[in-house]
Amino acid sequence: MSRQAKKSGGSTIALNKKARHEYFIEDRFEAGLALEGWEVKSLRAGRVQLSESYVLIKGGEAWLFGAHISPLPTASTHIHPDPVRSRKLLLRREELNKLIGQVERRGYTLTPLALYWKRGRAKLEIGLAKGKKEHDKRAVARERDWQREKERALKHG
Repeated sequence: MSRQAKKSGGSTIALNKKARHEYFIEDRFEAGLALEGWEVKSLRAGRVQLSESYVLIKGGEAWLFGAHISPLPTASTHIHPDPVRSRKLLLRREELNKLIGQVERRGYTLTPLALYWKRGRAKLEIGLAKGKKEHDKRAVARERDWQREKERALKHG
């Protein structure tokens, strides 16, 4: 682990690159995760995938669905790990109330952006997001290509 990662208290476990392509991220929240022991070991081994995951609010609590944490082959024999079980997100009540209001009234969606370690605990970065339309995605791609061309022209010019 690099010295910078140790100093900041954490390192990235997994990123959801698809989220930045599919949504406009308006706000970000940090949430803890209620995990089982075998899941923490799998996270340390980097055996997690966020690409198909999403966050829903049920019964006044936030839940992570569809995140795939592969059990290690050394997982205990007396437990039967479920790689895609729903996991409870740990948020402060005022943060939860704000999220509930945004999602229900304004039509936002909650998407997981990154999973990382912070002071020995696994944290999930959640994005309050608005879905992009197809033309928005094309405009972003066009802008990115234009910036690339501009850099190239400046470099060679």
